[in-house]
Amino acid sequence: MLRQDVIDIALKMNALGINQGTSGNVSARHEGSFLITPSGVEYDKLESQDIVNLQMDGSYQGNLKPSSEWRFHRDIYEARADVQAIIHTHSKFATTLACLRRELPPFHYMIAVAGGKNVRCAPYATFGTQELSNHAIDALQNRKACLLANHGMIVAAESLKKALAIAHEIELLCEQYLTALQVGVPHILSDEEMDEVMEKFKTYGKQDVLDKVAT
Repeated sequence: MLRQDVIDIALKMNALGINQGTSGNVSARHEGSFLITPSGVEYDKLESQDIVNLQMDGSYQGNLKPSSEWRFHRDIYEARADVQAIIHTHSKFATTLACLRRELPPFHYMIAVAGGKNVRCAPYATFGTQELSNHAIDALQNRKACLLANHGMIVAAESLKKALAIAHEIELLCEQYLTALQVGVPHILSDEEMDEVMEKFKTYGKQDVLDKVAT
């Protein structure tokens, strides 16, 4: 079931237009290891048995090699007990901002969906390397998403569904920010304004059937 969930999320990434071809990758934590999409295989050709079961020591089970970016997936899972799923995309606007080596600042309150007051951009390192993984871990501290300079975006979340939703939201925010920059300099929300947003986000999107008073 979880193997098919990984495939379904990978297909949805492409359907949403936040990934293309064989770029990007998807993984989900699984019983002390994790399941990850294989390297160089088109998502619409994947079958459940193609999803690679990767151990934390780098060994794997299956007939296909894991994604070349398996290191940052492994390291994020080891560093973050709260993370159950990871999505990496080369989406158009997030990657454009990453190629400028710029963070996504709080020009819009929905930045908080990524867990903080900004989305950091990790320094550049060659894909698939330990150096890139180290940079990603740093950029993801207290965050659910980061950009990778001249590369793309990573989202680390509590479920595959949530990771996809955040990745889609960050891509839209990157598009909005880059569009605003073409007109002028966007007004950036203050720390105090974002503190208020972060507090409200503690209950954002959560339903309490016992609470009948709107706030």
